Amino acid sequence: MNSRPALVHRAASFAIGSLVAFSQVAVAGTGDQVQVPATPTDFLMPGTQPNVDSIAFEPVQHSNNCSYCHGGYDEIGSPFDTWVASMMAQSARDPVWHAALTIANRDVASVGELCIRCHAPGAWLAGHGATGDLTQFASEDFDGINCHFCHRTANPVAGPLSAVGYPNNSDLTPDPEVLDPLIAAGDLPAPRQGNATFVVDPHDVRRGPFSDVPMNFHGEPELIYSPYHSDSSQCGTCHDVSNPAYSTGPDGLLHLNPLGAEHPSMNPEDMFPEQRTYSEWLNSTFATTGVSFPDNRFGGNHATGVMKTCQDCHMPDQLAGGCVFYDGNPKTERPDVPQHSFLGSNTWVIRAIATQMGDDAEFFGLTPSRVDASVARNVQMLKDASDMELSQSGSQVQVTIINQTGHKLPTGYPEGRQAWVNVRFFDGSGTLISEIGGYDYVTATLDTTGTKIYHTRQVISEDIAAATHLPAGSLSHLALSNLVEFDNRIPPRGFTNAAFEAVGSEPVGYSYPDGQYWDTTSYTIPAGAASATANFYYQTSTREYMEFLRDNTNDGTGPTAYSLWVQHGRSAPVVMDSATIPLSASNPADLNADGQVNGLDMTILFANWGGSGQGDIDGSGLVDAVDLTSLLANWN
Repeated sequence: MNSRPALVHRAASFAIGSLVAFSQVAVAGTGDQVQVPATPTDFLMPGTQPNVDSIAFEPVQHSNNCSYCHGGYDEIGSPFDTWVASMMAQSARDPVWHAALTIANRDVASVGELCIRCHAPGAWLAGHGATGDLTQFASEDFDGINCHFCHRTANPVAGPLSAVGYPNNSDLTPDPEVLDPLIAAGDLPAPRQGNATFVVDPHDVRRGPFSDVPMNFHGEPELIYSPYHSDSSQCGTCHDVSNPAYSTGPDGLLHLNPLGAEHPSMNPEDMFPEQRTYSEWLNSTFATTGVSFPDNRFGGNHATGVMKTCQDCHMPDQLAGGCVFYDGNPKTERPDVPQHSFLGSNTWVIRAIATQMGDDAEFFGLTPSRVDASVARNVQMLKDASDMELSQSGSQVQVTIINQTGHKLPTGYPEGRQAWVNVRFFDGSGTLISEIGGYDYVTATLDTTGTKIYHTRQVISEDIAAATHLPAGSLSHLALSNLVEFDNRIPPRGFTNAAFEAVGSEPVGYSYPDGQYWDTTSYTIPAGAASATANFYYQTSTREYMEFLRDNTNDGTGPTAYSLWVQHGRSAPVVMDSATIPLSASNPADLNADGQVNGLDMTILFANWGGSGQGDIDGSGLVDAVDLTSLLANWN
């Protein structure tokens, strides 16, 4: 596709006057970096706030309390068995997050509390995230995004969600007992807020998507029917992430807010768009009519086969039972038990966490079989996420990658994730002639020469660089990033440039026409090639990112994450799609593949005379008189 410059309104300006009190911090390899002296107020978000009063706000319980009834009986369908080996469950133990959190806090004071709010909501609600780091955490605070937290969250909208932009459910009613105190305090989140602006019932209740549960086995805690739990808006609470340190000024540029103050509008569209997975879905065909897959690749036991919500794909329905009383008897099972696997794309961190936990891993539920099953599910999810079409057109091979997800491909966390196209050409005996997008598994090095890589680059602007003493264009300083330098990730069905630009997720440095959810790349067939094989790879954590974490932390978190990455295969890429085609015999002297050998081909040959590449008809590695003789012999 044709490239274009970054859109102006996504560029960033920086208020140098806000930096008057910056402190100096020593940073390996960058000299005396200047830390942004932000305060917790700069990252204050609406929603339920921390409360250490256990009477006014009952603490979030540890997941082990749920495991006795909701685990251990069915590793495919029981909620605990599938949840515990997911990244949702291990979000607070993730060693990559620990290292990234260290760097974020080093770059911007107090920003870590915003990260903890998503990764360890139970700990944050208990007031254990106020320092922005993990120093106040007790062992139970590493329980991640757990059962009791999710099933106490409540619809944050005072009225039917369909009236304020949520497309799927019109029967979601307000919960006055939960919402009224937030309304009085001015803490009720706006629709589609993101940034972990969750609303949590202060009481120990159990909310869920089924209205026909025959009996409450929980004792005193009340069961509450909550269609909100099957609506994508619940997922959007954490899967749109914005940096509230920035806001859009009258000039349309992002500026650093005055330090020590709340974001002036609390509108995520006025903040820096770090992640937009939920908004990408909201502006896709999945969110409107839904998408039907004849092969039912995502649906599990889905009744209609039409994928609409996040839960449809990432929590596929199972024929199972919801608690330990399930014994395989049809009387104790239902066809729509959501698998709490929270399928994703992470292929190595779960194993790394189990390794780091050692003997405690199985005690907390990370048994080898559950870990293996979780990784296998994520690999299958990656394979289902795209399709490939491979074809020949004259002297070119064309590789088309089709995005079958409801968001960008890839989406989510912008650091270290990449997908790329690998193409290999073979001669008639099966010998490799050339390769584009080759990967060295020993060194975890991708050959980027001529390689189509799908990713995004979020960097710091020149103003930020000057103020913080970091190089302009620096990657991986997530808390400082204020400029989307590049984004060619493939959009989903229903994509329009206007809608994606409105939420801060438009392509940058690349272009997709409205409605396009695929991308095609052409490769010149080398002389002597008889077949071509294309692979579409995905990698969770690149070598460059893991080395950055290793080399830019002073508390041991980065080296620990890097060591685990090495130990677990250096995040070996997963083949999402693969295809091989024979190459039809075309006249090698027809250099421009127009069906004729004429002066146009001679022009190409002489343009490359004495070098290698197009015009090397005999495959000698040099464009010379032998190739000219061959061309003249085939002259039309």
